[in-house]
Amino acid sequence: MVSITSLWLPILLSAVFVFIASSVIYMVLGYHNKDFKKVPDENKLMDALRGFGLPPGEYAVPYAGSSKELNSPEYKEKMNKGPVLILNVWKTGEQGMGKQLGQWFIFAIIVGIFAAYVAGRALGPGAEYLAVFRFTGVTAFVCYSIALWQDYVWFFRSPGRTLKNTFDGLIYALLTAGTFAWVWPG
Repeated sequence: MVSITSLWLPILLSAVFVFIASSVIYMVLGYHNKDFKKVPDENKLMDALRGFGLPPGEYAVPYAGSSKELNSPEYKEKMNKGPVLILNVWKTGEQGMGKQLGQWFIFAIIVGIFAAYVAGRALGPGAEYLAVFRFTGVTAFVCYSIALWQDYVWFFRSPGRTLKNTFDGLIYALLTAGTFAWVWPG
């Protein structure tokens, strides 16, 4: 057994490597550039929504607050008439990325902590490279990728975007696994 505190270096290093890789994926490779579609007549839609003064949050249209409402003829009529959507409203104005980048780095550290916990409980000091790689890699992959699929299942996230994000998660998991296996305590 290896304690999490003795694995601080691979936790931190893997978070740094994942952070760098994600920057390259999004800023250089560009395969996420078409993750979202542009709505026809964007200005008209924005003008229409602006009048509602929606505060930041997530909205469902049409909305049913209970199973009784979900089965009501009025709700079913709205669903059939459309449009049906889930709307994620951000705050108005320029969006700095500093907060999100900080949160992403903290998330990568948390994934590293989970990978450290699982591998640290299963393996001892001086464990073989491949054993460390397997335990930390699977744990990191589950953290970075598997939970994304519930948005595909329940909220109609596009399969292409979900697959691209899963591929990104595989890259992050391989970097995490390689880092842990590289600096695993002897």
